[in-house]
Amino acid sequence: MRLTELLQEIRKMRFEEAYGVWTESRLSQEEAARMLGVCARTFRRYIDRYEEGGLEGLLDKRLTQVSLRRAPLDEVLAVVDRYRTRHMGWNVKHFHAWYRRDGGQRSYTWIKNTLQSRGLVCKAAKKGAHRKRHERSPLQGMMLHQDGSTHEWVPDKKWDLIVTMDDATSEHYSIFFVAQEGTDSSFHGVRDVIVKRGLFSALYTDRGSHYWYTPEEGGKVSKTQLTQFGRAMSQLGIGMIPAYSPQARGRSERAFLTHQDRLPKELAAYGITTMDAANQYLAEVYQPAFNAEFIQPAAEKGSAFVPWVGANLDDILCEQYERTVMADNCVSFEGKTLQIPANQYRCHYVRVKVRIHRYMDSSLAVFHGPRKLADYDAQGKLKEPKKEKAA
Repeated sequence: MRLTELLQEIRKMRFEEAYGVWTESRLSQEEAARMLGVCARTFRRYIDRYEEGGLEGLLDKRLTQVSLRRAPLDEVLAVVDRYRTRHMGWNVKHFHAWYRRDGGQRSYTWIKNTLQSRGLVCKAAKKGAHRKRHERSPLQGMMLHQDGSTHEWVPDKKWDLIVTMDDATSEHYSIFFVAQEGTDSSFHGVRDVIVKRGLFSALYTDRGSHYWYTPEEGGKVSKTQLTQFGRAMSQLGIGMIPAYSPQARGRSERAFLTHQDRLPKELAAYGITTMDAANQYLAEVYQPAFNAEFIQPAAEKGSAFVPWVGANLDDILCEQYERTVMADNCVSFEGKTLQIPANQYRCHYVRVKVRIHRYMDSSLAVFHGPRKLADYDAQGKLKEPKKEKAA
């Protein structure tokens, strides 16, 4: 019995049961319909068909009708006979190519199913997921990896190690410890690269919530709803590529295995237990030594890095929020009240939409379009404007 026929028989039995409890007034139509997994309207249709034609009235007539697109029997027999007499042992793809070359019109799937149904071709065993080794980018700066690893780098302390590395050479451009990976640590890593080398073409990351917005858990990331980090990368013209498995990030995952093996031993050997001292060791000793040992030459000479000559980089690599100025010329932001000082550009900014920038050090700024109106410390206190030096 085919699966569709089996499911139809099960539906008939379940309907009889639901119909019985409904006629006995033990359940309402809505409750009986819920038993069948259908709506009340569909259940009433089932009742009409059942009372008119019995259980046979519930049968799906499409299962007993011959499809108008079904191939004629003589055509099926001709294809089977040709394969059996002239092409026995050929794989389906090869046979289908010859069949189409001689004027045949049927698809590869039709040929395959026809031969398999006659036992002339065996069904191939289902293949497991095959992952092909990712080829390195040909030029440095074409694609970078950024990832974080939580580990007990020093006794009784778990920190996150943030690494930004080149896909072409495995060179580590930025490596540092933070208490917890997030938007600020990602900005920090990218800023290190741009300041030292320039703008790069693409960034390969996991699907962490600070990198991507994922509408459905475990599903595809959104390319239109951007996180703060995604907005900054778009503003810089850097493409972002999401990785959907740890295996896809194999290059960075293997690097972290090396770090987890070496770094705790080196930090212990130097008696380093604080994050500040560990970050200093990374910058001055560990990163240069690691690059010298593990860096690979790029396949092509040259560089895809572009020197950064734009505006203030910190005003891009920051969190940005839109707010409306209140009647007292202040902006409310996360419990803080930011007073906009008087300036020569407008009498006031009441009801004007402005932009709040929160920088990596938690300080704030208010912008109206491209113009910065004021700077504030992390508590929202207005900073005195810097006086320009006399020429």
